[in-house]
Amino acid sequence: MNHTQTQELKEHEKERDFFCVVSDAFRVFARRSSVILGSAWSFAGAVLVILVWLITGPTFHFSDTWQLIINTATTVITFLMVFLIQNTQNRDAKAMQLKLDEIIRALKKARNELVDLEDLSDEELRKLEAQFKELRQKAERDGNQLSRHAKPAELR
Repeated sequence: MNHTQTQELKEHEKERDFFCVVSDAFRVFARRSSVILGSAWSFAGAVLVILVWLITGPTFHFSDTWQLIINTATTVITFLMVFLIQNTQNRDAKAMQLKLDEIIRALKKARNELVDLEDLSDEELRKLEAQFKELRQKAERDGNQLSRHAKPAELR
């Protein structure tokens, strides 16, 4: 990136409102946190913390304070994790939806009405599901569906 592009980006950054900056910062934080906190190492660390807490139980005579420490810590961590998980799930679902919308748009035989399925009511989704079930059963009866055990040469 050259010097001019860097200056333009800095000027654009100044023009953005506070909400955009906070939203972008949270998005980056949530994505990085989900990668780190979703790892096996984080799970192992959490197990280690629980083991240390259990081992210290006899030292503190399994007191109310000893129990309150783990209860408070797990409650706070769970509360914060809900927001991180929801943020990453919303972004992942939106990205997946956009990818599927592009596939539907690109396929000539696909029904474009299916692009906004997430906006349909539960009843409308059930009706559409029933239509697809009928289509699948009809294809199976007509023998139009490929065998699950077909070899690549048989598919040509």
